[in-house]
Amino acid sequence: MTRLIVWRHGNTDWNAASRVQGQTDVPLNDLGREQARAAAPLLAALRPDAIVASDLSRAMDTAAALAAVTGLPVGTDPRLRERHFGLWQGLVLAEAAERHPAEYARWRAGDPDPGAGIETLDDLGKRVGAAFQDAADLAPGGTVVVTTHGAGARQGVGQLLGWEHAVLRTIGSLSNCHWTELRHDDARGWHLRAHNVGLITVPATEAV
Repeated sequence: MTRLIVWRHGNTDWNAASRVQGQTDVPLNDLGREQARAAAPLLAALRPDAIVASDLSRAMDTAAALAAVTGLPVGTDPRLRERHFGLWQGLVLAEAAERHPAEYARWRAGDPDPGAGIETLDDLGKRVGAAFQDAADLAPGGTVVVTTHGAGARQGVGQLLGWEHAVLRTIGSLSNCHWTELRHDDARGWHLRAHNVGLITVPATEAV
């Protein structure tokens, strides 16, 4: 049985300000670095065989905390990047709502293609889901940790599980530095074992 741990990066100043990150390369803040250091021993106890991260620094630096404990190298995969939020990147959510009210309303309603240059959920799921599968293939029968982003994590997981958008919307966003556990076997395929696991359960910031 293969185990895939989908780990969201630690907190950033843009998370704290509800500013849309998307694929902007925003670093971890002090809280995010501490979250990664605190979570690393818990994930190390799962005895990972490989670590793969988005190439954005907030994910890479989160993964580096686990690498420091396990001694494993961190592979990178740009397909693990966050959803591209088009014209919204760099805006706080209130600004996005004011400048693009129709698109914001569609996004809030779960429209998979809300406009404003935002990557569609279908494209996001296929991109991240393929990266998840390739990461899992690095250690068949073992454990792989992938460090990624909030929206990307949810859509990539949904892609592996074959869940429709309406079902996936009922699953809450990962809190910073929390993770989802998936397992795969030949009889059942991919299945969800745990979601939003971490040292302390806190309200999730917007997955943007």
